[in-house]
Amino acid sequence: MTTTFRVYGEPVGKGRPRFARRGGRVVTYTPDKTAEYEQEVCDAFRAAAGYVWKKLEGPVQLQVTAYYGIPASAGKRKQQAMLDGAIPPTKKPDADNVVKIICDALNDVAWADDAQITVLHFEKRYWAIPYAEVTISGDE
Repeated sequence: MTTTFRVYGEPVGKGRPRFARRGGRVVTYTPDKTAEYEQEVCDAFRAAAGYVWKKLEGPVQLQVTAYYGIPASAGKRKQQAMLDGAIPPTKKPDADNVVKIICDALNDVAWADDAQITVLHFEKRYWAIPYAEVTISGDE
């Protein structure tokens, strides 16, 4: 079973957990930006997969391509070079954090646990409209 979906907007990396003191106790919470992006990933997956998706139980292959928006401050030649792939995005968020937020968002939704991922491919590119494209493949 394979499905591909897109999460529109600038790709977001997994944020570190935050700690706060409340009533003399320390509580841990997820940053709002991380929680919102995880929800967007889930919503995009569910819209693409529909009701026919059954959680994958065996090995899973995951391909993530993060398309970053082209900075308006770049000149026309530089913008074209970015679109052509001659200038790759070497900016934050880090590749591992982008993959982590997508994997965590799809835990218990697309698969039982992200430990099932045996093949992972990630790319960063520039594009006119920023988004993340995710392809999930595996046996039912």
